[in-house]
Amino acid sequence: MSSKTDPAPPPSRDEILAFLKTADGKITKREIARAFNVRGPDKVLLKKMLREMAEDGLIAKDAARALRPADRLPGVQVVEFAGLDDHGDVLVRPAGWKDEAAPPRIYLDERRRGRGKGPRVSAMGPGDRALARLIPIDDGGTRYRAHVLKRLESLPDDILGIFHGGSGGGRLHAIDKKNRDDYLIAEGDTGGAVEGELVLAQPVGRGRRRGSGPRMARVSERLGDVTAARSISLIAIHAHDIPHVFPDDVLNQAKAVTPPPVGARTDLRAIPLITIDPADARDHDDAIFAEADNDPGNPGGWHIIVAIADVAHYVSPGSALDCEARKRGNSCYFPDRVVPMLPEELSAGLCSLKPGEDRAAMVVHIWLDAQGHKRRHRFERAMINSHANLTYTQAQRALDGMVGEAAGPLLDSVLKPLAGAFGALMTARERRQPLDLDMPERRIELDDAGRVTAIALRERLTTHRIVEEFMILANVCAAETLEKHRMPHLYRIHEEPPMDKLETLRDFLSTLGLTLTRGAVMQPRLFNGILAQVEGSPHERLVNEVVLRSQTQAYYGADNRGHFGLALPRYSHFTSPIRRYADLIVHRGLIRALKLGKDGLIDDEMENLDDTGEHISATERRAMAAERDSTDRYLAAYLTDRVGQTFKGRISGVSRHGLFVALEPSGGDGLIPISTLGQDYYRLDETRHSLIGENYGEEFRLGDAVDVKLLEANRFTGGLRLELAGDRDLPAFISGKPNRRPRQRSAGAYDKNTKPGKRRSKARR
Repeated sequence: MSSKTDPAPPPSRDEILAFLKTADGKITKREIARAFNVRGPDKVLLKKMLREMAEDGLIAKDAARALRPADRLPGVQVVEFAGLDDHGDVLVRPAGWKDEAAPPRIYLDERRRGRGKGPRVSAMGPGDRALARLIPIDDGGTRYRAHVLKRLESLPDDILGIFHGGSGGGRLHAIDKKNRDDYLIAEGDTGGAVEGELVLAQPVGRGRRRGSGPRMARVSERLGDVTAARSISLIAIHAHDIPHVFPDDVLNQAKAVTPPPVGARTDLRAIPLITIDPADARDHDDAIFAEADNDPGNPGGWHIIVAIADVAHYVSPGSALDCEARKRGNSCYFPDRVVPMLPEELSAGLCSLKPGEDRAAMVVHIWLDAQGHKRRHRFERAMINSHANLTYTQAQRALDGMVGEAAGPLLDSVLKPLAGAFGALMTARERRQPLDLDMPERRIELDDAGRVTAIALRERLTTHRIVEEFMILANVCAAETLEKHRMPHLYRIHEEPPMDKLETLRDFLSTLGLTLTRGAVMQPRLFNGILAQVEGSPHERLVNEVVLRSQTQAYYGADNRGHFGLALPRYSHFTSPIRRYADLIVHRGLIRALKLGKDGLIDDEMENLDDTGEHISATERRAMAAERDSTDRYLAAYLTDRVGQTFKGRISGVSRHGLFVALEPSGGDGLIPISTLGQDYYRLDETRHSLIGENYGEEFRLGDAVDVKLLEANRFTGGLRLELAGDRDLPAFISGKPNRRPRQRSAGAYDKNTKPGKRRSKARR
């Protein structure tokens, strides 16, 4: 460079590029002129050179007029959370990155700047954004370090909504239950979306202040016609952030796997194991067999075989397949599709126990006595060949004497022995007395276009219970074996109800003249005794519902706390590794404990069992919420053409906001706002699970049958709005004026003229 006193000619292009790559801070034309001592008329030449370099794609100018090499990111810009690298370090990317190429790798500097001042950003996660200074780590502009200058308002990664076109772009109406905002779409950001189309969008720009109008968004993906029936599950998938697209490395790894040879595996292909599944099952991960025990010392006893797909052979710890399976945690099932935990090459291919095809399996042999006591069990890795795949209905019809073509040849050799072993297991079940709730399940039936054709109660057949009891027994064997070998693993834990819920339940039962023993060791059989007392009575549905609500939610954990509902001291999930990551962990634990191969549980997995259990418990709850939302939307779509009609219903929930009513037989849940119940003040009686009128004593109680009118069915949110059918001016049993003085309104009373859920002021009590 020239001295600062003598003018110098403009620098060359190479000199300018070298300067931009090494200089710190904001660099404009003025800084370049000063650095190279360019003065007077030569500034015009410098300006021309910089313009030509920009046109040739050598340099770029930011919004703040700062110059930089075109292959470098701006020195200061908004970044967003991009994930973690293999070492757990936080990565960020330029907010709204639109290039087809992957963004440069930007590491977040989590240290505080200065003397402990400035934002600490180690907590950045999905949706978090920050204004950051980017400092290149290498000369190629491929790696940077980001120093956060200011945390910014977090924005959702994606907005699910309906696109409405307009002049110069359009508008997006978000349909997430937690986000009903409208967003403006600029003309160049519509992504080709058309009127009424379901789209994913990303917010752009900074959040606007309240009252300044909608924020801006950019369409990132078109999902199709929002009125199409199959868009319903897509809404649930995106609303709950269900991972549904497999990365290329995961798909490539799934395509490359090969089945193992029989080798050291036990060859069980001649044994007539069969799978029994729903008619619409997408995968078959368990096969069963039973025969009379030929041991003279065990008269009337049984030998049971449960074979489970050997997923651990194909999914190695730490592999791309394994990381993706852990991230998903489980498969998600919707009426029209499944979002699998594993790619279809495995879930519906090599790991699915299809009839007539050799399959690698983890097998447990179990020997029972005539009373269902387990005498012993043994695990092994085997090669099996399923002899048939029956539906529950086919197997049940055969056992009932209506033999069909598929089940006929298997009746005497397979199905009857299965039923015989089940009889022994039921004897053991009666001794154990697990919680026996009767909660009806509904099935959504779709046509080929994905439209709902019917809502039917799911049949509860003996064949369902046969498979269920075999799976429970196999899960118990897995937990016992792992405990025996002191192998850390994940338990399926269901703790007993907490004391506060038990007290609430006792108070409720007392209103029906029922007693739940206080002071006794809490066991499921105590609840079963209550349920037996109300069986066949008008209160049966109500009591089953309230007992269910008193229970805790099951979860996965490394410390055994038993399974209260099943009345089992130890329990682990072993039987569904295709669709549950917990089961895959248990398989690996068995392989390591029993020395069945080199693909068992590794040390890192054992050290992180608590984290894994917490994570997959959360993904399970996420899947349940998505599946429930999808069902709600399908039901709302089914009822759209029935708005204005009257339905039979049953009160499924009571709150200060009003009554939740399940329509029969569809099961769709809708809300009757408290303000529409009638000309009375209703208070919530939490003990009785009811709303009671202050003046006339009319009571609406959980489980009561009611006639309701459907006012609205929103297919996008799944919401139903209802009102009680008939004249609601006064309760039906009151004529004329009330014959008693209205009672003093309690603090929990609500006026029908106030907004639902709002407590009336003291002045109006």
